[in-house]
Amino acid sequence: MALTGIDIFKKLPKTNCKDCGFPTCLAFAMSLAAGKSELSRCPHVSEEAKKELSAASAPPIRAIKIGAGDSAVIVGGETVEFRHEKTFVNKPPLAVLITTDMSDAEVEAKVKAIDFLKFDRVGFVLKPEMAAVKDAGGGAVKFEALVKKVLGYAACSLILISDDIEALKLGVAACGANKPLLLAARADNADDMAALAKESGCPLVAKADDLEGLAALVEKLVAAGVKDIVLDSGARKLKKVYEDQIVIRRAALRKQFRPFGYPTIAFPCEMATDLMMETLIAAALIAKYSGIVVVSELKGETTFPLLLERMNIFTDPQRPMATDQGIYPIGNPDANSPVIVTTNFSLTYFIVSGEIETSRVPTWLLIMDCEGMSVLTAWAAGKFNADLIAPFVKKSGIEEKVAHRKIIIPGYTAQISGELEDELKSWEIMIGPREAAHLPAFLKNWAVKSV
Repeated sequence: MALTGIDIFKKLPKTNCKDCGFPTCLAFAMSLAAGKSELSRCPHVSEEAKKELSAASAPPIRAIKIGAGDSAVIVGGETVEFRHEKTFVNKPPLAVLITTDMSDAEVEAKVKAIDFLKFDRVGFVLKPEMAAVKDAGGGAVKFEALVKKVLGYAACSLILISDDIEALKLGVAACGANKPLLLAARADNADDMAALAKESGCPLVAKADDLEGLAALVEKLVAAGVKDIVLDSGARKLKKVYEDQIVIRRAALRKQFRPFGYPTIAFPCEMATDLMMETLIAAALIAKYSGIVVVSELKGETTFPLLLERMNIFTDPQRPMATDQGIYPIGNPDANSPVIVTTNFSLTYFIVSGEIETSRVPTWLLIMDCEGMSVLTAWAAGKFNADLIAPFVKKSGIEEKVAHRKIIIPGYTAQISGELEDELKSWEIMIGPREAAHLPAFLKNWAVKSV
């Protein structure tokens, strides 16, 4: 970006009025410099400053909102090429393809899978978010009926796909406030599609046969007044679409090439007939750098790996993944079940909880907030010691859930057991194994002794 945050700050009103949503003009300037905000959020900036800052303050990749309410998704808005440089921001939603030539039962099953396939992971709910409704023939009325049917089955954001602009108009009307993504504007229908997008306030997909044609089409749409655009390079072979995603991202970030400063959409559903191969393609495109990924099926065995990959990629690398502090009952524990305490580093939580499940011994797992650190790191940093563990245990509510007063600490922190006994005078401090893999045997031994 040509201007720094300080350069931008000098041209702002410097009133700290907070009308832009930021606490100070400097904070707003820094956000502009990072490409995370738009100058239009400041209602007091002068016309002269607008002219000077408009290009410099525009995000390199525009953030596009699709849908409304809780089901809305935001795509784009990225500011870096590689995740380790800072972080990726808006994860690519997964959309399932639904067409007008499908049976009612098939449509219902596909749409309901959007809400059914929910996975709780590190305190996050992972799920697919969108339905791509495609006109495969039958007329505009049939397409409209399918849109209404999809919205009746699940609350989700929609992509409307049709070559018939009348069908798209009916589909948009059926969506109401749930603004769908319209696909697609091409060189031969750009004027009509631009008019529909402007009239309806819906984002629009620009689709061409190659990147040169795509750039020209985007410039035409922008000149017509369309602001929210999603890019489809037209490629349907993995090598080509993969290359296109990289070229588009690099052109937007490195060269500030405005026609490519928009999120993309990719269609693994059109690139393979085998679901496993389609999933592999989808995984590659989530990594590089599709803004929306459309698949043909939502199956647990294929959807969960994609959602997990997406979560890992779009997790801020500068912040450790952490689980919420609290009591986690594993295996329906009762008043006589063992109590284990550990840190809230997500990997620690998943390993420990997984080994507890393997043991088949119902257990109360106490997760303590240690700023996302692992056990040894938290202990070394003074975040997992007797002075902090004791008040956590007392306030956690575990004393009301168990009849005994025995608590298991990680084996690597055995040295704090004496101090912890002084702080938790009514509790017996037990030293667990050093490695989580030894937890099943340890807990089974507990179960035998408690019988």
